[in-house]
Amino acid sequence: MSLLNRFSKITTFVLDVDGVLTDGSILLLEDGQMARSMNTKDGYAMQLAIKKGYRIVIISGGASEAVTIRLTKLGIKDVFLKVENKIEILHDYMNRNGIKKEEILYMGDDIPDYEVMKASGIACAPSDAVGEIKHIAAYISPLSGGRGCVRDVIEKVMKLRGDWHIDVSLQSR
Repeated sequence: MSLLNRFSKITTFVLDVDGVLTDGSILLLEDGQMARSMNTKDGYAMQLAIKKGYRIVIISGGASEAVTIRLTKLGIKDVFLKVENKIEILHDYMNRNGIKKEEILYMGDDIPDYEVMKASGIACAPSDAVGEIKHIAAYISPLSGGRGCVRDVIEKVMKLRGDWHIDVSLQSR
């Protein structure tokens, strides 16, 4: 099956946080707090996908109240943080929601994502993912983690399925 055909079957985007939704950097503040940054274009695409009926699922080994707040504000309800066994969470989610493997796009960037990527319909990676992850990815975004790679894959799927529309009446003339 061609990659475009595989993209057209996606209904569910499963994403890691650090290195995918962020660039993988952690800013250490004087008070001991840690800060990350996320891309607003990724946020827009995730919000639009949810409005169009797609599922966005976050599975991450990390945990941060700020990350949870940001994802919740975007409308993402399925957020699994502090996960030690990502494949178990994915299989449980698929079973509870009646989702087939070919409907899952997983984007990861590092070794903890390896097994889950192998179990997904399409394994995707940001351009700056580690070599082992790039090796198993069916698609490597030209964009790096935290720099629009999530928007890249969501937009591809939604365009193929006819769900990405620009309302030209809203554009300034």
